[in-house]
Amino acid sequence: MHVPIISFGNKQPKISQDCFIAPTATVIGDVKLGPRSSVWFGTVIRGDVLDVKIGQETNIQDNGVVHVTSGKYSTDIGNNVTIGHSVTLHGCTINDHVLVGIGSIVLDESQIGEWSILGAGSVVKPGTKIPSGKLWGGLPAKEIRDIDEKEKIWIEKLSNNYVELSRKYSNSINNSN
Repeated sequence: MHVPIISFGNKQPKISQDCFIAPTATVIGDVKLGPRSSVWFGTVIRGDVLDVKIGQETNIQDNGVVHVTSGKYSTDIGNNVTIGHSVTLHGCTINDHVLVGIGSIVLDESQIGEWSILGAGSVVKPGTKIPSGKLWGGLPAKEIRDIDEKEKIWIEKLSNNYVELSRKYSNSINNSN
């Protein structure tokens, strides 16, 4: 399986051995990817001018873009996070146990607190701080309400589902080579 893992300058991605990186994903430069995390088809993670840290059991779904703000803001994604399809994260912090909905954009110096949900198609303006345990959404994103216990279970289940799915993909790809 060929996965584009690209050094930039003197920075080489550091990827845990039990991660799944789809063959069409690209990981560049100063990127740290934690245990049992996954990077799906078409995603680009570019740690060229600052670092990108991704925790354990976190999934960055298809066609995502993760980048930094040159000389200002790294991107830090916590543990058990689900980043939906076609999400752009730029120079921001996503804490543990967060769901970022499909097609959302999270901009420079923004932070999403743990156990939070950002609804699909939302745009988080630069410098926005989303507190823990909240559902936010819209353009620009605004607080909608507190999340409940069912939604916390759902966030955890999504992360676990992608850990299991990534194992199946790894086995399938390795067996076809």
